[in-house]
Amino acid sequence: MIILFLQSLYFILEAAKITETCNYIIPEYGYFQKNLCNYLCTRYRKIMASNIILPFLLALFAGLATLIGFAITFIAKSTNRKLLSFSLGLSAGVMVYVAFVEIFNEARVILTENMGHQKGLLITVVFFFAGMALIAIIDRFVPKFGNPHEAHMVEEVEQGVHESACIKKPKLMKMGVMTAIAIAVHNFPEGIATFMAALENPTLGIAIATAIAIHNIPEGIAVSIPIFYASGSRKKAFWITLLSGLAEPLGALVTYLILMPFLSPVVMGCVFAVVAGIMIYISFDELLPGAHEYGEHHIALYGLISGMAVMALSLILFA
Repeated sequence: MIILFLQSLYFILEAAKITETCNYIIPEYGYFQKNLCNYLCTRYRKIMASNIILPFLLALFAGLATLIGFAITFIAKSTNRKLLSFSLGLSAGVMVYVAFVEIFNEARVILTENMGHQKGLLITVVFFFAGMALIAIIDRFVPKFGNPHEAHMVEEVEQGVHESACIKKPKLMKMGVMTAIAIAVHNFPEGIATFMAALENPTLGIAIATAIAIHNIPEGIAVSIPIFYASGSRKKAFWITLLSGLAEPLGALVTYLILMPFLSPVVMGCVFAVVAGIMIYISFDELLPGAHEYGEHHIALYGLISGMAVMALSLILFA
């Protein structure tokens, strides 16, 4: 069955390259394979035509970055605090610059063109702060001990192995699971932001996905440490960390299923304004505090300025 599926998949990819229709037939393939290939070919072209593959892949990439945190937990001997601080500052710089210079401005242009200058500007500002309110409400209802804003070090693995004898393991497991749930809740709107930005401008999407991926690395550490020394199982820590990251592409998928059928210029402008608000809130609530907590103030600031400069340069080059 697996061989049959792989043959069919290979066949459809070849068919998509060779012909614009789904009638490409090779005699040695059976009836089932031909019909499966016809179906896959149709779906393949619809997906390609809607330009959603890259936004989905970017959201998936950003979400799976939590696994880098998991890997660092068990590979690295110590935490490079300065590098992590600079990286989080860099992510914040990218997201703040993109949110204010590109996404908010794009929302304003779209809405003012379709609703008039005064009303369009008002709606842009309202939805911008609505995005902030949305992520703030999500953050408010995340349990305190599960909030992922606290910095974690890979050295905690060694400490945890010894400390777990003194701390009740069910409590540690609960802490780890709740941290994973909290991160998943935070990742969901980030998936929306990545998907919508990449849908409008792939260059912006790549920049935002990279910034969010960097910010997801310490979150992977935050999940894997308590799960590992509560259960002693790397496999369990891996799967829970993975699931917390998959909320990112899930956010992209929900956006596609719910918003895409109703997407008009006005809806697109409102969504962009909300995304800009989400990105600003994440930058000031998570990235910058995390950058300060991991390193010195000036290193985080250098990262912030570098992120803005890199983003500005890339937008000029790829304009």
